[in-house]
Amino acid sequence: MFIAMNRFRINQGFEDAFEAMWRERESQLDAMPGFCGFRLLKGQDDGESRLYASYTQWASRADFDAWRESEAFRQAHAQAKAPQGTYAGHPVFEGFDVVLEEALP
Repeated sequence: MFIAMNRFRINQGFEDAFEAMWRERESQLDAMPGFCGFRLLKGQDDGESRLYASYTQWASRADFDAWRESEAFRQAHAQAKAPQGTYAGHPVFEGFDVVLEEALP
């Protein structure tokens, strides 16, 4: 199992547009081999910006790498245009190999 996350700092006043961009996108993730799930997470507001994280779960790192190299990835990211001033810095990628997992009862 592989988890891919991107952290975003979104300037105050741009949160609704940022969330709408994600809701309205054509992700094409569900057609990718090894794709297990996606979540957009909303974190704390520090008074200037709000933390968000995109979270995708993959069967393997190889499946994630295949997504990143695919035409579907290029198409999905070409349409992800946020209004100028949305981001308070660059997104930060973090990738994790799952070493322990406990299922909910």
